[in-house]
Amino acid sequence: MNIEQARFNMIEQQIRPWDVLDQDVLNLLSIVKRENFVPAAYRNIAFADLEIPLAAGQHMLFPRVEARVLQELAVKKHEVVLEIGAGSGYMAALLAARGRSVTSVEIEPELAKLAEENLAANGVSNAQVVLGDGALGWKEGEPYDVICVSGGLPVMPQEFLDQLKIGGRLAAFVGNAPVMKAQIITRVDEKQFRVADIFETLIPPLKNAVQPSRFKF
Repeated sequence: MNIEQARFNMIEQQIRPWDVLDQDVLNLLSIVKRENFVPAAYRNIAFADLEIPLAAGQHMLFPRVEARVLQELAVKKHEVVLEIGAGSGYMAALLAARGRSVTSVEIEPELAKLAEENLAANGVSNAQVVLGDGALGWKEGEPYDVICVSGGLPVMPQEFLDQLKIGGRLAAFVGNAPVMKAQIITRVDEKQFRVADIFETLIPPLKNAVQPSRFKF
């Protein structure tokens, strides 16, 4: 397998056609080695248009989804980032390359260990993995400039919005099957938020995600 050719093909055939045109993001996909964050058994398909399986029944997001979210969040060098769902650590590595620091909260011990090891092995020193339940965000370190939720949310908990700084952005996959919306939510001021629907997708729900109320009248 020619890894560099496969990486080039991923960027040109999957990611660029998905309106990921920010050259800094495209360059970053060449710098942060995705194959180093993929379980060894799947290394040969590290660049395929697939959700690669991880431990505990979890999956890596599609490469095009990771890249599009990264582009839309537009993380700046001075910004503090919260990620919910560390997975293999790949998205945390991408976010860390753009921001000041990343806290990645992972509920599955096996994945928290994997992400921590992958980040260390790839020299990512400004991202930490915390074992915990981030279904309502993570109060330690709030407020955040950027929040990236890597699992589905049937509804958006107010707690996430409260943990954003004014001017901060939150990326989340909101709704239920068959169609969910990838959203970028920007905090305009203390009480107002602007919601942009970026694309439609289907992402497994975050563990312990808040469910919609089911009142009957």
